Amino acid sequence: MATTTNNNKMNILSIASLTIIFLSATVTNARLPGIYSTGDWNSAHATFYGGADASGTMGGACGYGNLYSQGYGVNTAALSTALFNEGLSCGACFEIKCTDDPQWCNPGNPSILVTATNFCPPNFAQASDNGGWCNPPRPHFDLAMPMFLKIAQYKAGIVPVSHRRVPCRKKGGVRYTINGFRYFNLVLVSNVAGAGDIRRVSVKGTNTEWLAMSRNWGQNWQSNSVLTGQALSFRLTGSDGRTSTSRNIAPSNWQFGQTFTGKNFRV
Repeated sequence: MATTTNNNKMNILSIASLTIIFLSATVTNARLPGIYSTGDWNSAHATFYGGADASGTMGGACGYGNLYSQGYGVNTAALSTALFNEGLSCGACFEIKCTDDPQWCNPGNPSILVTATNFCPPNFAQASDNGGWCNPPRPHFDLAMPMFLKIAQYKAGIVPVSHRRVPCRKKGGVRYTINGFRYFNLVLVSNVAGAGDIRRVSVKGTNTEWLAMSRNWGQNWQSNSVLTGQALSFRLTGSDGRTSTSRNIAPSNWQFGQTFTGKNFRV
């Protein structure tokens, strides 16, 4: 009996020890709730466009318009089809560094931080390894020229890079720019921290429930409800599943063309 009891105790202790080890590993690898975590490094290539002052990068497929006034500056990139994800990646932030090309990579392999603001379209008239850099399934970054020059030399033209998703760090709150007319509200959502890219947007007027908005293009979201004359609240959900709600940030006398600032995500 004593031997059986001791064996049972040892089995219980072994199970308890394994449980503690498993829980410790789980906690170690867990993501901190409420904060967007950095992703894994992956391989791609990078080129540049837009000129020395990056003026050619203004506008773009994400709809941000003037990247200087929107706060993105020259820290931007156009993504190939494989990364752009039909616009769902607009606003996502990446860390990029030149790798495996000592002839053209800048000394020390410095890294840069950029926001996805545009789409690099495929060029099927050229081979993927000879001019068709953004052809699927190639992951590719077409960087604003000032950013490319921080990681590689101008004469390189194209360089291999490593990249990873990183939290977007933005100054101030999320900006909601309301365009359209009485029966068509088109809201540009910009300056999003955390994940940076958005999966859902909802709007609520003083006299309405929460109304789901549909993506029109880039980060322009639309609603066909009549919202004029009502104070507006917005709720958005990032690709990491976190939600930010900004209540009554637009007063009842808001006008089309105005921008209102709401609550941003923790970083």
